[in-house]
Amino acid sequence: MDFDLFVIGGGSGGVRCARIAASYGAKVGIAEERFWGGTCVNIGCVPKKFMVMAAEYGLNAEDGPSFGWELKKGAHDWRKLIAAKDKEIARLNGIYLRLLEQAGARIFEARATLIGPHEIDVGGERVTAERIVIATGGHPVRLDIPGAEHAIVSDDAFYLEDRPKSVAIVGGGYIAVEFAGIFAGLGSETHLVYRQPLPLRGFDEDIRVGLADALATNGILLHPDTVPKSITSVGARKAVTLSDLSVLNVDLVFFATGRVANTTGLGLEAAGVETGREGQILVDDALTTSVPHIYAIGDVTDRLNLTPVATAEGHALADSLFGKNPRKVSLENVPTAVFSIPPIATVGLTEVQAAARGKVKIFVTKFTPMRHAITGRARRTTMKLIVDALSDKILGAHMLGEDAPEIMQGIAVAIVTGATKADFDRTIGIHPTAAEEFVTLRTQTRVTGGERPAE
Repeated sequence: MDFDLFVIGGGSGGVRCARIAASYGAKVGIAEERFWGGTCVNIGCVPKKFMVMAAEYGLNAEDGPSFGWELKKGAHDWRKLIAAKDKEIARLNGIYLRLLEQAGARIFEARATLIGPHEIDVGGERVTAERIVIATGGHPVRLDIPGAEHAIVSDDAFYLEDRPKSVAIVGGGYIAVEFAGIFAGLGSETHLVYRQPLPLRGFDEDIRVGLADALATNGILLHPDTVPKSITSVGARKAVTLSDLSVLNVDLVFFATGRVANTTGLGLEAAGVETGREGQILVDDALTTSVPHIYAIGDVTDRLNLTPVATAEGHALADSLFGKNPRKVSLENVPTAVFSIPPIATVGLTEVQAAARGKVKIFVTKFTPMRHAITGRARRTTMKLIVDALSDKILGAHMLGEDAPEIMQGIAVAIVTGATKADFDRTIGIHPTAAEEFVTLRTQTRVTGGERPAE
């Protein structure tokens, strides 16, 4: 074999797997046809967070006078933001390449396709590998409606030459609500169209309700229980006809309507790798596909599509195969964040999920953040703990509010290690902070669920 391990895909998961395997002495090849760092670094969470920060600076400028700063908010320079973003992304691309080079992996900047169980075509060159890892990620999808070609998807949003004066974002997931906050915060008239009564299906209900209120407070025009039926181009603008027969006339239509695995044309059939109904690669808890020496990690498996999960899977797989340290990655109690304005962070079970397992105690607090007691901005924080009624174990923590992602990382450590409500109660809070509310929640909001203990 030419390689002990060949990785197809140079995103966060693939690069981590290749780098760690090479550090153990394995002969490693890795191929990437588009850009190093994958979706997250180039057209996902990293540049998106820069854009969220830009929107928040505008809000801070508005709040400055309340604290004695005579600030004047001018017009936002979109092109300057994009240029700064592009410069930082190019720097990160270089870091990913240097990490691979320093580890001793052979780098292929070309498309890789399976042509047999151990054979790969890489830009016309045929190579063989004892083990193969598929880490090709996913891509956004468009709605199948008339005029769908007039809409962009999230990949395109990072390269817009100018910020639209008005935009209709279709979708209620994290990408949709994050970009709604970005465009509205930078001054665009923003419509959010989603088919559910509330955004963020699958998140805790109290958080979903709080987010809908926050989006409306931020000036975003909400269209719940609604789907687009067609899009027509009217000069430089777009007319979006909705299921309630209303029409939105906007400069830009943005589909944030889901993602699917990047498996088309990968040659999985030639290698005998099985896929699911949506094209995702099926794996067991050891990340092994239907072919024992072929593995898959990250979004291409469509299990829990988060960059840190892909990175953890890549590292664990390299440890297992070459580091004499076989281990697996648990997908339970994985913390995550939504960089809406304000942001959301969560770890563990929602109230509905926990109640289905047994009787649970619910603790909820809602309050105005300290800074906005002075600014007068209509912003509310929601914090929630879900506790097993019999064991007292914390099953879930959820927060909507400023600094939520930074706060939740520490809470996640406690929950992963099995902390109880009593542990939280005997922890002294840091005052004055929002975070201290998690250890001062004493008043039970309600009890729900069955009588048997949660698992």
